[in-house]
Amino acid sequence: MSVTQAPILETRKLVKVFGGVRAIDGLDFSVRPGELRCILGPNGAGKSTLFKLLMGVERPSEGQVFYRGRDVTRLGTHERARLGLTCKFQNVPIYQELTVAQNLFVPLRRHHGVHEIPEETAKLLARLHLSGTEDLMANTLSHGQQQWLSIGMSLAARPEILLLDEPTAGMGPEETRETGEIVLELNRQGVTIVVIEHDMAIVRQLAPSVTVLHFGRLFAQGSMAQIENDPSVQDIYLGTGARH
Repeated sequence: MSVTQAPILETRKLVKVFGGVRAIDGLDFSVRPGELRCILGPNGAGKSTLFKLLMGVERPSEGQVFYRGRDVTRLGTHERARLGLTCKFQNVPIYQELTVAQNLFVPLRRHHGVHEIPEETAKLLARLHLSGTEDLMANTLSHGQQQWLSIGMSLAARPEILLLDEPTAGMGPEETRETGEIVLELNRQGVTIVVIEHDMAIVRQLAPSVTVLHFGRLFAQGSMAQIENDPSVQDIYLGTGARH
């Protein structure tokens, strides 16, 4: 996917304080349309907090969030979703006692007539390696398939940018690899994607630009090769750079 120059999503001097701890500390962060970006960092680096601030789940203590140049800092989650910003957090928000198709019905109904939904469901499931599962109960899917269904519920909202918080958590090697294929294909189809990940294998598979957070600050940024060969990044992952 080609990347244009003006940021689609941007933070300026973003700060989030929890009980005196600056979980996000003056962060300037931006993503451009068409980009596939991974965010790395040790536990407590502020990765999930950043996603919550981007989506409006949390409000910043200071600073601003911009989407396509518009200040959305005071907008709620649903308002940001309507603009085209969607997130799949770690917990899988699917309805276990409904079928796969029923899980997708409500998000698809926002943009399609009832008569269009079966065809749109089939198209969406094909993008997610879930073809033929329409009538299966969601609770019969594997963990990885449930994660893909959750991504599908986000995609049904037709986002311009999709935030994925550890999409491979709890998966085995094959499902992890297949999740990487899904993310790459979605990006090729035009979705700007930002991924929080701990699994370095999938980060290498995606081969995106990488941002490293540490104590809520931008610590390093560059290609995967640059990040892996950065001694300071190796230091924080080995723990010798931890705060005492």
